[in-house]
Amino acid sequence: MRRFGKPRAWWVPPALRGYRIEWIRHDLAAGIALFAILVPAGMAYAQAAGLPPVTGLYATVVPLIVYAAVGPSRVLVLGPDSALAPMIVAALVPLAAANEQKSVALAGLLAILIGVILLCGSALRLGIVTGLLSKPIRLGYLNGIALLVAVSQLPTILGISVEGGTPWEKLLAAVPKVLAGETNVPALLLGLASLALIWVPRWLKWKVPGVLIAVVVSCLAVALLGLQERVKVTGALPQGLPAPALGGIGWADVLTLLPAAAAIALIVFVDTGTLSQSLAAAEDGKVSGNHEMAALGAANAASGLLGGFPISASTSRTPVAVEAGAKSQLTGVVGAVLVLGFMLTAPGVTEFLPATTLAAIVIAAAAAIADPAGVRRLMGMSRSESLVMLAAFLGVAILGVLPGIAVAVGLAILDFLRRAWDPYRAELVDVPGVPGYHDVSRHPEGERVPGLLILRFDAPLFFGNGSLLGSFVRSELDQAAPGTERVVLAAEPVTGIDTTALDELVQLDEWLDRHGVDLVFAELKGPVKDRLLQYGMDARFSPEHFYPTVSEAVRAFQREGREA
Repeated sequence: MRRFGKPRAWWVPPALRGYRIEWIRHDLAAGIALFAILVPAGMAYAQAAGLPPVTGLYATVVPLIVYAAVGPSRVLVLGPDSALAPMIVAALVPLAAANEQKSVALAGLLAILIGVILLCGSALRLGIVTGLLSKPIRLGYLNGIALLVAVSQLPTILGISVEGGTPWEKLLAAVPKVLAGETNVPALLLGLASLALIWVPRWLKWKVPGVLIAVVVSCLAVALLGLQERVKVTGALPQGLPAPALGGIGWADVLTLLPAAAAIALIVFVDTGTLSQSLAAAEDGKVSGNHEMAALGAANAASGLLGGFPISASTSRTPVAVEAGAKSQLTGVVGAVLVLGFMLTAPGVTEFLPATTLAAIVIAAAAAIADPAGVRRLMGMSRSESLVMLAAFLGVAILGVLPGIAVAVGLAILDFLRRAWDPYRAELVDVPGVPGYHDVSRHPEGERVPGLLILRFDAPLFFGNGSLLGSFVRSELDQAAPGTERVVLAAEPVTGIDTTALDELVQLDEWLDRHGVDLVFAELKGPVKDRLLQYGMDARFSPEHFYPTVSEAVRAFQREGREA
């Protein structure tokens, strides 16, 4: 079997190593299929971000080529994304107002900052920060973004011009105009027809993308019916290649955009990493998170340098490439080259493309990222996580994307701390016929070992819960049968201990000692025992205080009783 290049040659892009020559026809066909939606999608997401449509094509071509050169995922399509549009708007509007040239420059700067942050994160191996966006937060913010994106496009669908601002401000500004009968009926009909043409092929699982059908039909309708004077159209694109457009920005803009860039970088990497790992797992493979972060950083930085804006992996265009038979990143390169060819040879094709069709494309993409089924499933599983999800949804929908996510992350951290502060605690008993020792609340038929109190504390010990352990042991001892001589702490869940909790543990041991009760540990992790020794506790907690299992601790106690 012939292969392209050497499997481990440094000059061969990671995703193309081991390339098979017979894959070329599949990648060419998939690249052509991908091209059919790259142009309208790129232009639509640029419009949703408040930027000129051509910047969406720059942000499509450049990342595809860069990622093909350095990206680790075999098939992953990068480019503008509907979920990023409201974040870009929120970051740029306060700085650029209605200045289009300034907006383009700031969008490029934002992408460069995101790229630098991701590259630094990869160098520092910070892929673990994605854990900050848990499933409840992701569900909340994705559904919140879907709502925001859809709301932001409603005025365009209605053919009504409103001043810039948040999506809700635009909607409120449009309401009086709708009531006054200013709705542009041809624009509305084109928008609704475009939505139908996008969704129906998707439901019927046609191979021809509905986006392409909607664009072609709407352009023909405008041209044949002469509607270009009655509805807003995109117009012909400027002819040319991606080029730097960073004029008029300074260090003050860098400092202002940095917090937004950090937040967007986190979200971009989580979304891309999730999709990348899912694709790899489907083929029993895996992708390095740090490598993915670096490639995503390089693609964003390149997009910003050459007239584009922040990008992410596309959950709508990647499946198109996969379903069309894509075998490698060559698919993205083919799509990018075709987009470049379109920009150089046929930019006038968009002269009759109505803005309402682009708005329909964005709304359809927003509907695709909403996950009501996931919301229902989570609400049936966890009350506290559902509240975090609701907070993320309301925060994003009401406060805006970045503040909303910050609020949700803060609530998730507080929920985690609450669980650690007040962990589950139990007394363990011997259940006849069942190996080991078990929670008495679940097994009331269990039997206590005479003279022994076995307790479990399900959390690491730190400053917030150290005193709780002491109170728990004292309370259980007060309720225990008279003559209790030893407390066994089933410590397998105790994966760490800090100095504050250690002081509380020493005080507990001293209190038990005064009452004639020993304290021993079972199943304590080696690193935690090492920590106790590091704190100088080897004199107080000698080796006979530790047992590998609860059963061994019980047998040792019973042996001591017989020997006595």
